[in-house]
Amino acid sequence: MGILEPITSAENLPEGTIRSYREHGFVHVPGVLSSEEVVEFRAAARDALQRLQDRSLTKGRGRVEQIFTQIVNVWREDETLRRLTLHPTIGAVAERLAGIPLRIWHDHMLVKLPHNNAATEYHQDRPFWPFRDDRHTLSAWVALVDVPVERGCMTFIPGSFTRTDLRPQNLADDHDLLNLCPDLIWEPRVTIPLKAGDCTFHHGFCAHMATPNFTDDPRLAHIVIFMDAETRYSAQRHIVTDPLGLAEGQVLDHELFPLVGKEHR
Repeated sequence: MGILEPITSAENLPEGTIRSYREHGFVHVPGVLSSEEVVEFRAAARDALQRLQDRSLTKGRGRVEQIFTQIVNVWREDETLRRLTLHPTIGAVAERLAGIPLRIWHDHMLVKLPHNNAATEYHQDRPFWPFRDDRHTLSAWVALVDVPVERGCMTFIPGSFTRTDLRPQNLADDHDLLNLCPDLIWEPRVTIPLKAGDCTFHHGFCAHMATPNFTDDPRLAHIVIFMDAETRYSAQRHIVTDPLGLAEGQVLDHELFPLVGKEHR
């Protein structure tokens, strides 16, 4: 059997998928990567993990380190993973879902080691980011291995992206978000296992979690985060923007934050 090509593109993305994303705040998009791409990017991710694991943001952080290994802006360190972060299909699908021009905020590799015995607890992403005046943020969560429930797949709370008033939450505290927003306790949750090459997209304010990895193999995921192309800097501390000397209110127009499709137009 020959190599399978991706089955999803921005051009054939169903309108129902776009409506579902805008109603619920997340969506499953299968087959964003071809089988050949999965093999190439998975090998590059494994190699980058070996080379860069000492740069993990969770290293030495106790319980958080147990949850996952997180390496930010891998696209600046590895030419193969650069092509994944700047992948034209992923960026184009993100723009169709958001309905506005986007920039890349950053990428990160998220690895759950075998039998890590720790969930990533419910949280929203957007409260951690130094943004103001942004209309939309979303993340593409690309599975580089099969991610069944037992390996740490994602669970989302539909509609939770409407809660835009919450502080950053503790990823190691299973009560933190739900104490802040008790109504979410009673909302349904949707768990989405992924095949390698599949992707979920979720809104920056959509509450989500990931189960522990109970399997013998690491969970390898590559996440590309997109922001409104007109996003301004809020001066909130963040590891990506702290070294850049940005002025509060400045549009995040910088080589670290390329416009989606800029290298492909």
